[in-house]
Amino acid sequence: MSLLEKIDKSSVPTHIAIIMDGNGRWAKAHGLERAEGHKEGVVSVRKVVEAAVKANIKYLTIYVFSTENWNRPEEEINALMELMLHAVTNETADLVQNQVRVKNIGDIARLPMKTQKALKECEEKTSKGDKLTLILALSYSSKWEIVEATKKIIKDVQEGKIKIEDINETLFSNYLATKGIPDPDLVIRTGGEQRMSNFLLWQSAYTEFYFTDAFWPAFREEDLYAAIIDYQRRERRFGKISEQIKSEK
Repeated sequence: MSLLEKIDKSSVPTHIAIIMDGNGRWAKAHGLERAEGHKEGVVSVRKVVEAAVKANIKYLTIYVFSTENWNRPEEEINALMELMLHAVTNETADLVQNQVRVKNIGDIARLPMKTQKALKECEEKTSKGDKLTLILALSYSSKWEIVEATKKIIKDVQEGKIKIEDINETLFSNYLATKGIPDPDLVIRTGGEQRMSNFLLWQSAYTEFYFTDAFWPAFREEDLYAAIIDYQRRERRFGKISEQIKSEK
């Protein structure tokens, strides 16, 4: 029996974000080149997206490529860019069929032009999807995002569009790349590491975390369902006490 049947569909997380870690270590453990780990990681993305749709998850963010990843060897970066282009191009039709809408966040201008074009086309072709919004964090880091938001706010203050006293958490959130997207209820990190790695720091202030030793290429449908079930066992208090939460329920 699939763990999907054990999930309470009335209380699934609205938004799940995933730090996909362990492609290189998975490849090494199997005696393969790092590039093979990245290729198998694409398969995991496909499987997890399909699983998220089945579990009625509305938003899924995956950390595809961080700003720090630009510091990797040029050969690996070039291979990742080609794989990204290939994956986006090949997966678009299935995303449309599964009613998955794609949104890209990050410093997209740093990506190769052909990759930027493929991403834009994917966004346009999937724009009517209403079952799941898949957010691809590409050339992204939370510090970059917060700095960019701050620059935009300063510019709008200087131009008289907003006043300093207007600035609050809600306004600041509307200047982030994730504007209009609910904060993640659950962040999953694969690969055994337990850190955020500059990912959705503002948005994850009250997010639940789930860490697994499974490398990303080995993470599939049942692993996602296990994380959701673990999430459903928790009590989210948001600064309140248990008695308040039970009373409100």
